[in-house]
Amino acid sequence: MSTDICHIEIDDSGLPAPTPEIEQERKVAIFDLLEDNSFTLPDRDGREVPAAPYRLGLAIRERRLVFDVDTEAGEDAAEFHLSLSPFRQVVKDYWQICESYYDAVKKLPPSQIEAIDMARRGIHNEGARVLQERLEGKAEVDHDTARRLFTLVCVLHFGG
Repeated sequence: MSTDICHIEIDDSGLPAPTPEIEQERKVAIFDLLEDNSFTLPDRDGREVPAAPYRLGLAIRERRLVFDVDTEAGEDAAEFHLSLSPFRQVVKDYWQICESYYDAVKKLPPSQIEAIDMARRGIHNEGARVLQERLEGKAEVDHDTARRLFTLVCVLHFGG
């Protein structure tokens, strides 16, 4: 069990208030991330990279996803800005399947809920894969960390 990220800050200023479901997704993703994550900054241009643990700030600024990475002591470690374009469709698909899932939980039998949840997991995995690709050369994350970070990207994207 690794915890390279010791703190997560989501800058949702200027975004609409989240629904209770979205707030719950966010809380669970942050809790799970802080319990277990793998987040490594590769050496860049021969400069030594500050060691983990890191404080991670996530925001959307000027229609870009911003990762602001500081050391535990608060010193700058890295900052990178990712285009949101590659995420748009998978985030949209994810929220649509989540809505179906939330509705299903209220009124459908377990077998149908399970089918929707499998589809939701599949889209979630696709989002994690896109995030890992976008972070290539900037940060290395394992699959579970990418999944949880993708959830936070969705939460930010929902408002943006």
